[in-house]
Amino acid sequence: MAKIVTQFYPRFYEARVGKIALVTMDNGEDYKKPTTFDEEALNSLNKALDVIQKQPDVKGLLLTGKHYIFAAGADLTQVPFINTFEQGKAIGQFGHATFKRIMDLPYPTVAAINGAALGGGLEISLYCDYRTVSKGVTAIAFPECFLGIIPGWGGCTLAPRLLGPEKALELIIFNPLSQNRMIKGIQAYEMGLADRLFDTAEFLDDSIRFLEGIIDGSEKVERPPIDSSNLKPMLQQARGFVDSKVHGAAVAPYRALELIEGAFTWDIDQGFTEEDKALGDLIKSRQCKASIYSFDLVQRRAKRPAGVPKVEPLKVSKIGIIGAGLMASQLALLFLRRYEMPVVMKDIKQEFVDKGLEYIQAELARLVEKGRLPEAKARYLFALVKGTLDWADFTDCDFVIEAVFEQMEIKQQVFAEAEAVVASNCILATNTSSLSISEMSSKLRHPERVVGLHFFNPVAILPLVEIIPGGKTNDVTLASTFAVAKQLRKTGILVKDSAGFLVNRILTKMLVDCLDMVDEGADFQLVDEALLSLGLPMAPFELLGFVGPAVAAHVQEILNRAFGPQRFPVNDNLKRMVEAQIPGIYLGEPPNRKLDSKVKNLWQQRGEKDFRKEEIVERVLTNLTREVDLIMQEGVVADTRDVDLAMIMGAGWPFFMGGITMYLDMAGYTPKVLQKVFFTF
Repeated sequence: MAKIVTQFYPRFYEARVGKIALVTMDNGEDYKKPTTFDEEALNSLNKALDVIQKQPDVKGLLLTGKHYIFAAGADLTQVPFINTFEQGKAIGQFGHATFKRIMDLPYPTVAAINGAALGGGLEISLYCDYRTVSKGVTAIAFPECFLGIIPGWGGCTLAPRLLGPEKALELIIFNPLSQNRMIKGIQAYEMGLADRLFDTAEFLDDSIRFLEGIIDGSEKVERPPIDSSNLKPMLQQARGFVDSKVHGAAVAPYRALELIEGAFTWDIDQGFTEEDKALGDLIKSRQCKASIYSFDLVQRRAKRPAGVPKVEPLKVSKIGIIGAGLMASQLALLFLRRYEMPVVMKDIKQEFVDKGLEYIQAELARLVEKGRLPEAKARYLFALVKGTLDWADFTDCDFVIEAVFEQMEIKQQVFAEAEAVVASNCILATNTSSLSISEMSSKLRHPERVVGLHFFNPVAILPLVEIIPGGKTNDVTLASTFAVAKQLRKTGILVKDSAGFLVNRILTKMLVDCLDMVDEGADFQLVDEALLSLGLPMAPFELLGFVGPAVAAHVQEILNRAFGPQRFPVNDNLKRMVEAQIPGIYLGEPPNRKLDSKVKNLWQQRGEKDFRKEEIVERVLTNLTREVDLIMQEGVVADTRDVDLAMIMGAGWPFFMGGITMYLDMAGYTPKVLQKVFFTF
């Protein structure tokens, strides 16, 4: 396959104010392959500028992108091959030197942001004197700190000077560390990143007219003076936010904070020099390489899941939800929003049904209040959902999913009742987190249409679903379930029907070790602090409170029966928590949380061993290494990349860890414990 290279195409337009240079960034592909910058692209920009600077009487320059794309920044596929400080620094220097040629042009320059502008694509626009943006743009961001690096082609230096500290911190720190949040064109204009906001239809023409007005003086751009008087407290707040997200385990956002602070005291050239040094340090780092690996998983493997049968999926025109509790109500809302088709939700008591409907209505109202859903659309969607106590309302459903109590007998019962009324090809999906799909479907007339579709809580946020075929699940059911996941904008991963499936098995293994160490004498807080130091999104005992001790104990018992007490012992103190109906280990919220005295009094058989954080991390990661190896030997998933993708998208593990198998490899655990590595390039 021929390499895709971005070219900068210069042409000239005789405007009413004289000759204007129009430069278009284009890689010759459609919008599905965004424009990126590598060495050849920067060489092309240099050549384009050479051509322009040789032209007499140029009055201005306008830079824009191909249809729907302005530019998506640096070509990240090259990052794995950068291994020295000098290589990283040279990339920064070349980008700065090339882009600065735009800044040094003797006439007005405008970046016409017509589509997605990410990373280096947003940075190149900052070298122009002015920026316009289309109302249709949906993705503007500096994602670098999310990827283990910093905006190193001018972003950390120029954005603060243009926007001030608060907005620069929003773009460079807060947004990327908030699930890589992006802003739209309207927001870019409102925050001062763009000087004019134009409709999509006439965007290029309007941008040219704006440049003409700048040239002849009829257009004036007034920018408020930058106020950096609150820089120190803003940086302190941002540092606290970074601590809460990465717990000191990722270097890049802390380095970005230093550069943003320096932007208000250094000149531009010194700022660029410091960015070069930061790129040199970060781009070769383990965290950066892990982040790029994670990014590739999410961008490629997540969109082309392995194991999808090549058959036509069934058409879905009505969805049934069995149950009306919190999980069922979340599922009903998700199906309602993504399918915009009739949804029927059943439970055994009218009060349960009413509560579920109230939840859906309240969530739709909240979306309206936030401006994410028109009020008329919310009313329309709510009109599509029906609560019922009667199975007869399920007769014309094409897809039914249950979310009732996690007990095999109850799930078998509701499936038997559903099977009695639905069509023979209606898919029956279960949201079970750990129970056998084969056993659940064993008493049905049509076990071939039963499948596991395990969502993660909160349903609206976590993008993973584990798709688990039973022993008799047929290809049409499986292909249709993957199609449902795609329609719901979730990432489906094919997982073997085995106890705990994938994510819960890994998280339960971690919890088992944490509970054992507490039994031996470790403090709850010390265990949590030790594992947070890896950069995990939530400490184990915080997660226990979120999931609930009863659910955690239930999964632990299932894994104990399946794999034995050596690997998954049932913790007696956890059982006591469940019996005492204690909802969690802590009272209050971080950083002011404290150990619940009821937990302290309940915990029995405490040892007296003193633990160091390093010992805690060592035990957990050593045992996780062995467990992941067993998962692969048992064929729970087809590829270690699926393990990593599942932990990133289902458990929220940060990109800079590279999931779990790459982290265990790069941190040296797999070579030490297994005398091999999980991941091979």
